[in-house]
Amino acid sequence: MTYVNPDALVETDWLAANLSDPKVRVLDSSYHLPGTGRDAETEFDNRHIPGAMLFDIEDVRDRDIPLPHMLPSPEQFAAQMSTLGISNDDMVVIYDVHGVQTSPRAWWTFRAFGHDKVAVLNGGLPKWLSENRPTSDDIQDCDKGDFTAQSPSALVRSVDQMLANQETRDALVVDARPAGRFEGVDPEPRPGLRPGRMPGSVSLPINLLIDSTTKTILPADGIRAALAGAGVDDTSQPMITSCGSGVAACVVSLGLYLIGNKSVPVYDGSWSEWGAREDTPVEV
Repeated sequence: MTYVNPDALVETDWLAANLSDPKVRVLDSSYHLPGTGRDAETEFDNRHIPGAMLFDIEDVRDRDIPLPHMLPSPEQFAAQMSTLGISNDDMVVIYDVHGVQTSPRAWWTFRAFGHDKVAVLNGGLPKWLSENRPTSDDIQDCDKGDFTAQSPSALVRSVDQMLANQETRDALVVDARPAGRFEGVDPEPRPGLRPGRMPGSVSLPINLLIDSTTKTILPADGIRAALAGAGVDDTSQPMITSCGSGVAACVVSLGLYLIGNKSVPVYDGSWSEWGAREDTPVEV
């Protein structure tokens, strides 16, 4: 079964053939959880796809909110993307060092701000390297782009909206955290968070959507099977994705986009917000 909306992905062959196109902008949006001992910026400096720029999730965020990498204002996002040399008529291709794990966060961010000419590199840097394609440690200067951003709304959910959804259950919440954290038996990587899950939510860890060998996202039938295994039989129903801090949730939203549900929002605060508050219900 082919994807309903294949435009969200590009393959390594396509990127290799279009790497010199000035209207194709490549971004590395790798991110590592606290405690891993890895630094995305250092790794980017040492090795990246030629011509790529760094999309730092920890930098492209609202610095006035004490939660990890919350969406910035449209003005801030536009300014930062312009600095990276991106304009609204550019095709943006995003990858990460894991395969397809953190790049969907940047893909979703562009879409939330109204830029639809954006795709994830399927398999990311691991697939690129497995095919012996070139990398570079050269950080290129770029001309400033002309990027404008719309106000995000339809693809983003706030804690107040999530609390309201607890009352109505209009949308099914799909939690992308590992199963142990969803069940409340494994600790959260960030201190001070209650264990457990949102009442009524279902668990879909992102490893169930990724081919462990190629690091590519599963074909459409594999995505549908993973969703069915999580109890999601109607993939067109209203859904909201969530995770630990709004990164892994975007992998699920990407998967749903590929199979036809293009408007699945992400709870931006995710468990970093929900698990830290006292007015949010939790199941264990």
